[in-house]
Amino acid sequence: MGDNTAAQEPPPIRQLSAPDLKALLESGTAIELVDVRTEEERAIARIDGSRLLDQAYLDALMLCDLDTPIVFQCHHGIRSQHAAEYFRRHGFTNLHNLRGGIDAWSLLVDPSVPRY
Repeated sequence: MGDNTAAQEPPPIRQLSAPDLKALLESGTAIELVDVRTEEERAIARIDGSRLLDQAYLDALMLCDLDTPIVFQCHHGIRSQHAAEYFRRHGFTNLHNLRGGIDAWSLLVDPSVPRY
């Protein structure tokens, strides 16, 4: 009688670099790009195709298939990691965190996105 709880745990959250996210977006792969920052932060800088995680979007995401590819992003990658962990605890299996957040996006991918 082995302990098989590890087999039941969702896979770890993958850390995605800004250039890797750009390639993923350009590939046309269907992903949910979730911005967990505040509306005020989004007014300063945003990644095209991202959507603010408000209550309505959270409710909609919770109804998605558990293997839906979801990429979380924030300012530097801390809040988005927490959000990804929340979804992982709810059984989602295809989760990614934008390493370095929108700041890394601005530095490595799109310098037209303001840094703050």
